[in-house]
Amino acid sequence: MVPNTMSQTVVLGVIGSDAHVVGITILEQAFSAAGFDVVNLGVQTSQEDFAEAAVAHDAQAVLVSSLYGHAEQDCQGFHGVLEDAGVDAVSYIGGNLAVGQDDFEQTRKTFRELGFDRVFDSETDPEDAIAALREDLQITPTESERATISS
Repeated sequence: MVPNTMSQTVVLGVIGSDAHVVGITILEQAFSAAGFDVVNLGVQTSQEDFAEAAVAHDAQAVLVSSLYGHAEQDCQGFHGVLEDAGVDAVSYIGGNLAVGQDDFEQTRKTFRELGFDRVFDSETDPEDAIAALREDLQITPTESERATISS
């Protein structure tokens, strides 16, 4: 496969009734700075809004944030909604995904079973998510990005 160097679109939002905006604001800035076209849906985003935006913007990735601990309920059937809308995108979720989350590996397994390609905890550095997305989308950094990364 030929490495992809063109701009990629990511749809980003906070799912369900969650109103935590700081995390997605940081992610929007980080992904934009990394060269992605970011469509930020904001807070309290429905599954259908994610799907519609992914279709409208031909997104390569759907990034779901949740910090209030109820992501599992909010994400039930999410990938069915994406599939029904014809969305063919990588899906990530991150944040404080479960109330009283003691064992993140169990939480990761739960969200992988719900269909997410990658699951991140609330301590994940945005650069780690960007690196993962570049890997998943087979994006090669530009010369200037490589110089920045290696410095």
